Amino acid sequence: MSDDTDLLAQRRENADPEETIRPVPLVAAVVTLVMVLFGVLYIFFSEPLTNSRWGDQRTLADLSGPAPAAAGAAIDGKALFAAQCAACHQATGLGLPGVFPPLDGSEWVLGEPRVLANILLHGVTGEITVKGAKFQGAMPSFQQLSDAELAGLASYIRGNWSNKGEPVPADLFAQERKAGTRTTPFEGGAALDALRKP
Repeated sequence: MSDDTDLLAQRRENADPEETIRPVPLVAAVVTLVMVLFGVLYIFFSEPLTNSRWGDQRTLADLSGPAPAAAGAAIDGKALFAAQCAACHQATGLGLPGVFPPLDGSEWVLGEPRVLANILLHGVTGEITVKGAKFQGAMPSFQQLSDAELAGLASYIRGNWSNKGEPVPADLFAQERKAGTRTTPFEGGAALDALRKP
């Protein structure tokens, strides 16, 4: 009877686990081989900075960006706006409601050019009211741009969309750079209002 009990106990137990070698599935091996072959062929048939049939075909000259404008050359204010301002104020100049103020129809853009020049040179931090709406944020300084570039940018935003303002001369920016001792952004619209008063 003990033999029967031992036999039943052995039948109830599971077999001990064993480690076996499991080969990589054939599909995974084929996919890996195809990817490796594609990579080798791609490297073999495409040389760096030449016309690659599968690459984006940009050269080192393309990646280095536009050359700085020569003295006396016209500044592309639209390109400067797209590169420096459009991310916040949008290509339409309408800004983002409650976040970034509009430039289209803005009293700060169409008002006294000296105020606009100082906004671009020094930036603004804090509360500012534009077209009756309050905005709280920070606009960086663009003093790293040349006077001609700033004039091109200011002239572009003063003369586009529904704005019909006069162009801004580059010498205004040179004059404001020399006259200004400010090293920090303007503290909102109240600080900018002080520039309007004689």
